[in-house]
Amino acid sequence: MRLLVLLLTAVGLLGWLGARPAAPARLLDQLAAISCTNVVSAAPETLVPVGNILSPSEWPRPQQRFTPDPLPTPAPFSLAWRMGVSVPDGNPFFFDWKAPRPGWYLNWSTNDYAQEDSLADLGMEFTPMVRLRAEGLHPDVYTIYRLAQEKPGRTWLIGNEPDVRWQGDAPPDEYACLYHQAYQTIKLADPSAQVANGGISQITPLRLRYLDAVWASYRAQFGTQMPVDIWNMHLFILREEEGNWGVGVPPGFDGATDGVPWDVEDHDKLALVEEQVRRMRGWMAAHGQRDKMLYITEYGILIPAEFGFTPSRVVQFMVGSFDLLTELRDPETGYPADDNRLAQRWVWFSTRDRLYPVGDLFAADGTPLPPMRAMTGYIRAHSD
Repeated sequence: MRLLVLLLTAVGLLGWLGARPAAPARLLDQLAAISCTNVVSAAPETLVPVGNILSPSEWPRPQQRFTPDPLPTPAPFSLAWRMGVSVPDGNPFFFDWKAPRPGWYLNWSTNDYAQEDSLADLGMEFTPMVRLRAEGLHPDVYTIYRLAQEKPGRTWLIGNEPDVRWQGDAPPDEYACLYHQAYQTIKLADPSAQVANGGISQITPLRLRYLDAVWASYRAQFGTQMPVDIWNMHLFILREEEGNWGVGVPPGFDGATDGVPWDVEDHDKLALVEEQVRRMRGWMAAHGQRDKMLYITEYGILIPAEFGFTPSRVVQFMVGSFDLLTELRDPETGYPADDNRLAQRWVWFSTRDRLYPVGDLFAADGTPLPPMRAMTGYIRAHSD
């Protein structure tokens, strides 16, 4: 009898062991072993017409560290919470942030520089980004898992402009596969994390064909709808044509001739800003995604100043875009939890950039330029 009980106990234990979820290490190994197609376009960057671009030697990294007055992280759906900035230099403490300041930032990486300074005092939420490289995800799934566990509750962006050949450079099948790897890794580490797709450079019919192909490929590869917690777009107005300046045509769409031939003078037209946001929200509603937030994680002025984009013109576009994005609503496609607004959060490009400096918020010494002063003034004037 005792032997029978022991046998039954052993069988039950083996059954329990077989039914329990796989250990994280095993699941991580399985995710790391997924083989995604790897297409490298090796295309040159031709985003804007030729202008005066500084060499790296003419663009030294900032040296001074600023200690901003402490501010709390803004409340969700407040104006400061909506407004963000991108930081090409990486560390936000290179800059002299005045109060009030935007409520979030990204730097195209997973490094928030919290080891050097206090993010809590900065009052700006960090949004990490997983990059797409020739070898796959960067960082790898093991590092992503560790970071997501260490900093729970964050929103993660998967890739940067996968539709642009000199950025994420991922045909639809490749992007769907890499997104799956990243999404599953993050959720395994931190179920409370929010995951967003990589921002599509601009929302045109051609770019939505790319997004449709990603959406369809995800289901074909993994047998289920692509899980996206927050939808993400970029909001540039650039030419969309092979062999010309602008964003070209997406990888996997060689020979496409239905791109939008926007020109230099279109670059700051607010009507085209509105058109793109409405187009993206329409796509979301048509795909059953209306109840998700929409982030705009990159937009601004990229075309060089010698084409007429003076500081005053940049500020005029910035302030006009803030007015527009704050008020854009639609009862059929807007986000119900935000009074049917179309866009929930947006990120200005950028604090300071070598290639595209015309929209810079700060000078090389970290002091605010007119666009940054305009942003600070706007938040002060329009916050409740």
